[in-house]
Amino acid sequence: QLQLVESGGGLVQAGGSLRLSCKVSGFRLDSYVIGWFRQHPGQEREGVSCISSSGGRTIYADSVKGRFTNSRDNAKNTAYLQMNTLRPEDTAVYYCAALPTLSPTTCNMYETGYDYWGQGTQVTVSS
Repeated sequence: QLQLVESGGGLVQAGGSLRLSCKVSGFRLDSYVIGWFRQHPGQEREGVSCISSSGGRTIYADSVKGRFTNSRDNAKNTAYLQMNTLRPEDTAVYYCAALPTLSPTTCNMYETGYDYWGQGTQVTVSS
């Protein structure tokens, strides 16, 4: 059974840090792009970052560039989103998702194609 489970969310003050983890099971992580998405209350889900299957390429939304770092450990079947200098506007439910790929060096933040999704983890940043 293919499964993604996020963890690491919580409540943090503005300027603080959190690290989200995305543990996958039921498939080999090294054949998948991992995307991170978030959904603010009352808004549509948006792309935050993606990382290629090899880990060699990452893309970030402008709103998080320079503050968030996307990484992965294929041997542990786990991806991570390190979030620093958090702002109240980062408050959202964060999701990881997996996109099957034959290319080790590409990724994208379009929801189309991401076949597998985690349940989401809440991140709340207080001012």
